[in-house]
Amino acid sequence: MTLNEYISSIRDKTIAVLGIGISNLPLIELLCQEGCSVTACDRRTMDQLGETGEHLISIGAKLRLGADYLEGLSEELIFRTPGLMPFDSHLVAAQKNGSMVTSEMEVFFSLCPCHIFAVTGSDGKTTTTTLISEILKAAGYRVHLGGNIGTPLLCKLPDMLPEDLVVLELSSFQLHSMTCRPHTAVITNLSPNHLDKHKDFQDYIDAKSWIFRNQHAEDRLILNANDPHTPYYASKAHSRISYFSDAKPIQNGCVCEDGEIYLISDQKRTFIMKSHEIRIPGEHNVQNMLAAFEAVRDYAAPEICRKVAKEFAGVPHRLEEIRILHGVTYINDSIASSPTRTIAGLHALKAKPIVIAGGYDKHLPFDELGEAFCELAKAVVLTGDTSDKIYASIHAALARRPDCDTFPVYRAGSLEEAVIQASSIAESGDIVILSPACASFDHFRNFEERGNLFRQYVMEL
Repeated sequence: MTLNEYISSIRDKTIAVLGIGISNLPLIELLCQEGCSVTACDRRTMDQLGETGEHLISIGAKLRLGADYLEGLSEELIFRTPGLMPFDSHLVAAQKNGSMVTSEMEVFFSLCPCHIFAVTGSDGKTTTTTLISEILKAAGYRVHLGGNIGTPLLCKLPDMLPEDLVVLELSSFQLHSMTCRPHTAVITNLSPNHLDKHKDFQDYIDAKSWIFRNQHAEDRLILNANDPHTPYYASKAHSRISYFSDAKPIQNGCVCEDGEIYLISDQKRTFIMKSHEIRIPGEHNVQNMLAAFEAVRDYAAPEICRKVAKEFAGVPHRLEEIRILHGVTYINDSIASSPTRTIAGLHALKAKPIVIAGGYDKHLPFDELGEAFCELAKAVVLTGDTSDKIYASIHAALARRPDCDTFPVYRAGSLEEAVIQASSIAESGDIVILSPACASFDHFRNFEERGNLFRQYVMEL
């Protein structure tokens, strides 16, 4: 079925699109242009939507706005925003009354004519997805990058050819209960995350599994041999499984052994490169590279993988060096929205940094973070809603360390104050890193806005 045929099949239905965000705005515009009856629903008010709201009214969309925007959902077809979980009571009630609930991404999967690579996991999704895309482009393919990264792809379907390749980053919010079939699926790793949205950690783990539940026997699933959740996923998959690892021997996949990276298949080993040649720093990025190499093994020669790995400078907001001022290096790692991601970043640095941490509370445990700060950081500047919880984790870690009963912790009322505080205690040779270990939603729209403001404040020093 083509996109035009799909729209023709729903043109006589009443449609609600929940959330007027990056992924749904082009969808609303497309449906209105095709003469569909569309109600756009959003928590924001008309004043908050501004020109976007006026634009949607001008193209024929009806608006349902404000705190009660989910009340009385009765449309025949409902497109949910990724942040609204399928088990939300309003969606459940609508389905019981006959509504069909889907999403922009789910429809894309059903219509896409191309081979789809899809990546999910707790950490490293964006870097791994981008690496796969860059390697495939370097190999000469026409690549469409999207999902939780890049631009929405549903409206771009008419431009896609069967020989093109699609690379998607998929979050647990997008995947939860979604019918999809990527031909090549990658799960980078699993650790507690987004527990403010999911019912519990098991719900989060199971949400990720939708990336492979509908795969066929000829499809591929790539798993992290180091991750303790991998056996659970492997037991439920019926596609072809291969692995990546920098810590365990594997029979089939991509491995880093003694600083050398190999593809392994049927006991045949193909050398790709030495791990120290990878441009982006950190052990976690070696693992991201292994996952990407394994994903593209049938599409890109080792020399192409090696070339991209040597040249790829990383993705913004991920251990991104902003500037060096008075001998102090400032690094933006705003993407570090979980404790595990922050800890991985600390291990990637060559010196103990001054860390700016704290943010929106996703109800994640901070015990290991407190230990990591005491061991791997020079000082911590706390800001945001989780300041007290992180401070408590550091205090508890100190109580368990008889060799060290003090650790410098500072408080700041805003990110700007935190940057100023960190710079005031930094000396030449130090590193100041924004690595919040928390989501950004306490004071920012997303981690990009947080990282961009950090960059701005650093440049103003």
